Amino acid sequence: MHWNAMQLSIQFFAVLRERAGQSEVILKDLPQGLTMGELKVRALEAYPDLGDLADVAGVVGTEYVGDDRMLVEGDAIAFLPPVSGGQASAPDYEKGHFYLQDGNIDSHGMEEPLVQGDCGGLVMFRGLTRSSSRGRTDVLSLQYEVFEPMAGPEMARIFDECRERFGEHARGPLRMLCVHSNGVVKVGETSVVVAVATPHRDTAFEACRFLIDTLKERLPVWKKEVYADGEAWVEGCKHAH
Repeated sequence: MHWNAMQLSIQFFAVLRERAGQSEVILKDLPQGLTMGELKVRALEAYPDLGDLADVAGVVGTEYVGDDRMLVEGDAIAFLPPVSGGQASAPDYEKGHFYLQDGNIDSHGMEEPLVQGDCGGLVMFRGLTRSSSRGRTDVLSLQYEVFEPMAGPEMARIFDECRERFGEHARGPLRMLCVHSNGVVKVGETSVVVAVATPHRDTAFEACRFLIDTLKERLPVWKKEVYADGEAWVEGCKHAH
């Protein structure tokens, strides 16, 4: 290694892991002051099968960072392709409660802890696996992969943004819950649940829509469609930096 050079390890997930042929790589002899964008260039030079990294999000620790973020040796770095989200004994639903569950999510009664005497409106969204997608009608199941160390912190930030945006309009408590599947979810089964309870129904509708739309853009979760004759990763929107 050259004097003052550094090395960085990068974790890959979902389709990037398959293209690289491994889940983690170490790049050596990197210059001090390297940015995330420059690291992407170096990674692509070393592993050209990664393909275009323009829409790939860079993560340091548990936070998304822009391509201009300067890196230092020891940073925990991950490259996340575009996404397709310990549980406390007493969840604080007013802060927002999130957890992962293996496979199908049984949502029966899940909303009950959110409903209290001041609740005038409850909205629950369930995302289901469907048999048709992107022109195909033979989807058998979805296989979800989650970057677990980041999913909780990122969902907490989304809950915070939801409170900032809708808390004042709620004119009372804004209680939120999100559960996301990790693993295989068959056709007709539930992969994600979002529930919001507020004193007034309008805010419950708006906050629930905000949560599901935002987590689909930002939560580090990927899905692979499984067919009788193969499988394919589904890539979604760009991450918000």
